[in-house]
Amino acid sequence: MSISIISSNKNWIEGRAVDQLQKCLELPGMKAAIGMPDLHPGNGAPIGAVFAAERFLYPHLVGSDIGCGMALFSTNMKKGRIKIEKCIERLGALDLPWNGNIDLLLQEVGLKNSQFDNSLGTIGGGNHFAELQYVNEVFDEEKFTQLNLDASELPLLIHSGSRGLGESILRWHAARFGARGLYEESNEAEDFVWAHNHALAWAKLNRKLIALRFLDALGAEGLPVLDVCHNHLEKIAIGNSNFWLHRKGAADSNKGPLVIPGSRGTLSYLVVPTEDQSKNLFTVAHGAGRKWNRSDCKHRLRRRYSETSLRRNKFGGRIICADKELLYEEAPQAYKDIDIVVGDLIDAGLVYPVASLAPLITFKTNSG
Repeated sequence: MSISIISSNKNWIEGRAVDQLQKCLELPGMKAAIGMPDLHPGNGAPIGAVFAAERFLYPHLVGSDIGCGMALFSTNMKKGRIKIEKCIERLGALDLPWNGNIDLLLQEVGLKNSQFDNSLGTIGGGNHFAELQYVNEVFDEEKFTQLNLDASELPLLIHSGSRGLGESILRWHAARFGARGLYEESNEAEDFVWAHNHALAWAKLNRKLIALRFLDALGAEGLPVLDVCHNHLEKIAIGNSNFWLHRKGAADSNKGPLVIPGSRGTLSYLVVPTEDQSKNLFTVAHGAGRKWNRSDCKHRLRRRYSETSLRRNKFGGRIICADKELLYEEAPQAYKDIDIVVGDLIDAGLVYPVASLAPLITFKTNSG
């Protein structure tokens, strides 16, 4: 059994997160646990980690937002041709339920209906967002062009998951088994994997619909570039053994390019994983990672920052967030330095940067 953390001496990893990582390694069947540079404490298990288990799977190591991930879309919008204030007005209804044909949409992708389908096309709370960005710098012109991206156009990044659907799946499991694992050949494991896979597909569809609604509101068009999950379970062969990889706030690096977002006030990075991803269990950081817990943010920041100042960023961008508590909880100051997090991955030989993206309009919620 092994535990490791991908981090430099420039980074800061909270001791409680390391303790949680070590504790998870004691679970039956667990063979390895790797902390990413954005590792931080979670509810019973750390966020920003990947776990490899043989013959057992652990729903609580995936968490409640099954299928959460980052999706990037190219758009036909140009930075100098949009009026930010006008865009903010047009995005006001993004919180409301989608008024399209949900049943037909689900049928088109082969998904069954659920009680949570009215949330399709909505972002949710917490650290989720829809963010219109501009290309700050391109490091690899060839790869950037291969992704059908144009530095003069504004990409759209969506961070959301399966909304209440994933939470209901974890609650159902926890009510019956607590934090115990499921033997892979059991009926219970088969049931969980089916529900888990349904939530993955639902979450991916949700990100696509959020992007469609965002672009429609602005009278724009766009195309998908990538969609990478960071809360999920995957069975994978490593050497002569099969493992269940549990990613909790850790991005799949086995599916090609991905975006590692900063906070709403810092850069995000479009990166490509290097060829050998086995040493890091085919996983990299999913974001900057929290530096402070939510309950501390308001106390730490209210005296120094007004609500007005937190609705703007240093790039000239704007933040749409009517929830005052969330505005402080998700302030850029509450997160680690994204340059250090991404730098740790680059120095470890796990990714190389393609471009940096700056936040122009970040939509959190328009409801207080």
